[in-house]
Amino acid sequence: MSALDFYAHVAVRGEVLGVGLGAGPEAWEAVLGATSLDVPGGGRLRRDYGLIEINFSPDQPGRQGQMSCFGFGVQIQRLLYDQSPSTVPPPLSREYREFAPRVPFGELQSVILALGHTVELDQHSTSSDMDCYRVPASAARIHVVADPDPYGPGDPDPVGHQKGDVWSVDVW
Repeated sequence: MSALDFYAHVAVRGEVLGVGLGAGPEAWEAVLGATSLDVPGGGRLRRDYGLIEINFSPDQPGRQGQMSCFGFGVQIQRLLYDQSPSTVPPPLSREYREFAPRVPFGELQSVILALGHTVELDQHSTSSDMDCYRVPASAARIHVVADPDPYGPGDPDPVGHQKGDVWSVDVW
């Protein structure tokens, strides 16, 4: 399987290696490993694995001390500037091999369509510099670069993000 298959799986199934919304930090650690950066604040926890960023909040009353995932994102944009081995958690590298620094939306969309799912433009979440697409069968949003230089002269950066690059796949 390829990294493109991984991104499509997240977009369609809303999970990473079998773990998704509602899972606790321990479940995520079991599949991605213990190497992460934890950023607590406001009673919540953001766990950063480089490519994967997970948000946790306290569970329902009666389960004190327990937290569960209320959203996570696959931060593909990080791969363009950080090619260090620690950016992609080792379990993902073992399962999906190499992760390219750039993912064209058209390629991801083709894989999602081949899996029998649709991708729709989310007009309410689209901006002048970022298009947002959703996969109706899941809670996933795919953010795609619409304007790589929204505040500058509009000249393309040959080493930076390009129009049509997938920025992230987020599940909330």
